[in-house]
Amino acid sequence: MMKRAFTLIEVLVVLIILGLLAALIVPKLTGRVDEARIETTKLQLKSIKSALEQFKLDNGFYPTTQQGLKALVEKPSTPPEPKHWKQYLEKLPKDAWGNDFIYISPAGERPYELKSPGPDGIEGTEDDISVWDL
Repeated sequence: MMKRAFTLIEVLVVLIILGLLAALIVPKLTGRVDEARIETTKLQLKSIKSALEQFKLDNGFYPTTQQGLKALVEKPSTPPEPKHWKQYLEKLPKDAWGNDFIYISPAGERPYELKSPGPDGIEGTEDDISVWDL
């Protein structure tokens, strides 16, 4: 009766083949994950935008920068106080990378700026995702 075993060369060949397969497959999978995170963040931005629009319809103004997006979850106590406030969101969402959304109101030519700092988590870089670019 003869025992069979793998030689070191056979094991190395298998490891090299697995490494090559991983090098081909992993980037495709991680690319899809990044795409999914971007799409998720865009959907969250649209949802927050809808809540902001409803806030404005009910109260006649958007929350100020000081009141922030928190005004969509709990009634602001800083002026101007909304007269017809209701809860617009269950809780404040974070973007797909776990970052807080950036909200500024008023914001230049627009009534507000609403964006995610993107994958790098740093505001003002190329990967920021603005609600106005959707």
